[in-house]
Amino acid sequence: MEDVNRRLAYWEGPLLAIETSCDETSAAVLDGRSILSNVVSSQVDLHAQWGGIVPEAAARAHIETIGPVVDEAVRAARLEPGRITAVAATSRPGLVGALSVGLTYAKGLAHALRSPFLGVHHLEGHVLSSLACEPAPPFPHVCLVVSGGHTELIQVDAPFRYRLLGQTLDDAAGEAFDKGARLLGLGYPGGKAIEQVAEGGDAKRYPLPRGLSGETADFSFSGLKTALLRLVEREGSRLRIADAAASLQEAIVSVLSERAVQACVRQGLRHLTVVGGVDANRALRARLSVLGEREGVRVFVPDPSLCTDNAAMIGLAASLRLAAGERHGWDLDAQPQAELPGPPKPWDATIGTSV
Repeated sequence: MEDVNRRLAYWEGPLLAIETSCDETSAAVLDGRSILSNVVSSQVDLHAQWGGIVPEAAARAHIETIGPVVDEAVRAARLEPGRITAVAATSRPGLVGALSVGLTYAKGLAHALRSPFLGVHHLEGHVLSSLACEPAPPFPHVCLVVSGGHTELIQVDAPFRYRLLGQTLDDAAGEAFDKGARLLGLGYPGGKAIEQVAEGGDAKRYPLPRGLSGETADFSFSGLKTALLRLVEREGSRLRIADAAASLQEAIVSVLSERAVQACVRQGLRHLTVVGGVDANRALRARLSVLGEREGVRVFVPDPSLCTDNAAMIGLAASLRLAAGERHGWDLDAQPQAELPGPPKPWDATIGTSV
């Protein structure tokens, strides 16, 4: 297989990346494609008391931890702060308050260091995290993005060249796990709780719907949530929690894996990358491996540390865009929603903007 990284240009020199789009405060240092450090401070324990993410609390927690996390990332990379040659941060999409903390910190640091600054699309970070795999996947390939708020199938013809093949029409897979866990009284975060309890359950005991039917690359999980609610109400104290958790996981995993592999087959592609926090689910990885082998599709999965929200994936995307000449000004704002970006827009230093 061709080593795709031999024909990709990465930023040369230490790059500091920051990720604060939701409930993880993360900072990483990269040199080209090499990840020198990747520090993540999770807010899971904070939000567990509310059973879900509270945006205002998330922003306050980012303010408290961003400085120490960045300092730790620089120390772990064994660098002096003055050696940082570029700074990047997630600028979209995500919780505006949370994004603003990391974005503001990154701008201030870049200004102090007089270094280039870049805002990165969170989803592009996930999509390009597979470039850290050994070997890296060739282009073109299909990418299944399954994180807390995203469930998409994207054809990746090359970095910066993306085509949406399908997406959820309502809830994301991660949201379905979280809502299902709450209905079953399993706590937060839902994906991990469901996976742990499901290990001792019978996935065939409670048949649950798979959403959309036919040859489609889209997903729908709202009906699954409703069906689980009705099951809980109907069974009451007779409900076998482990069996219900296993049945829920099976419904989600089967749809994700089958749609992803079939998307590859329909597009005539033989390589699939799977990225995002839900990708850490062992049942999903196992099912994709089986289906991929059956259909002749090779599946690429990043290291678990790169699946959940983290700054290293933001750094990989930033390294490619910075090397292509893209920069952002100090007026870049956080955006709660944004489509995947297109090709880089080179920076014109004479007018201080992209062209």
